[in-house]
Amino acid sequence: MLLLYDHPLSPYAQKCRIALREKGLDFEARLPRAIGSGTGMEPAFVEASPRAEVPALVDGDVRVFDSTIILEYVEERWPTPRLLPASPAERARVRMLEDAMDTHYEPINWGLGEIHFFRRATGELAKRLGERAAEQAASWRRWLESQLGESPWFNGASFGWGDLAVAPYLNGSRGFGIEPARGSRLADWLERATARPSVAATAAEAAAFLRGAAGGGMGEVADLVAKGQFRREYRDHRLEWMVRSGGISVVLEGLERGNIRFVRDFDA
Repeated sequence: MLLLYDHPLSPYAQKCRIALREKGLDFEARLPRAIGSGTGMEPAFVEASPRAEVPALVDGDVRVFDSTIILEYVEERWPTPRLLPASPAERARVRMLEDAMDTHYEPINWGLGEIHFFRRATGELAKRLGERAAEQAASWRRWLESQLGESPWFNGASFGWGDLAVAPYLNGSRGFGIEPARGSRLADWLERATARPSVAATAAEAAAFLRGAAGGGMGEVADLVAKGQFRREYRDHRLEWMVRSGGISVVLEGLERGNIRFVRDFDA
């Protein structure tokens, strides 16, 4: 059976879960030990993902890290049913769509998580960062509407790569009260996508994790962050978002308290 090291709330991992389910593949999803600490991680996970980031896929002797490369591996290893469109131009289009969501939209949700889950900012600063995130999300929704056009799916006539690249992010925004306007083409698409079994199961797993966290898990992690015992990873686009959105004080405070981290050294 395939092993997917992941986290239920990671949109990068959710893309992979959806793809594997669309292919009808059995897999075990495993949350790596000490995933948020930056230290003490299990060697098997670090072997599969030298950056110690989720997701990472283990297929027998094959180990693949990075969500996009995992999707490409899965598509080539199990070509049916096809997730990429047929034409080179359409394949390029959905790959660009995925890249935009991964590098520009992801930090919006991530920044909102820093505020709401991990209490990095309060009061006026939290309000400003939240407003900035809402503005940016609205701009991206307009772009997504243009990408969708009159097609039922971002992939064209059928669900595929373009759709699984967008669904985790828009569903993530819903948790912060940010979603497409009711009756819009994008809202209708999101309802269709979320009703799809592969997406529904993945979204349900994320919701279940959050419900468990609401019983003390997320609050406990926020306390660990405050004590410097849990360090959130500031990848390049996340750091840029926080600084450009007016939260440089969040970064400076996190560095002073030692509760933020960057990508670990690539140590083979």
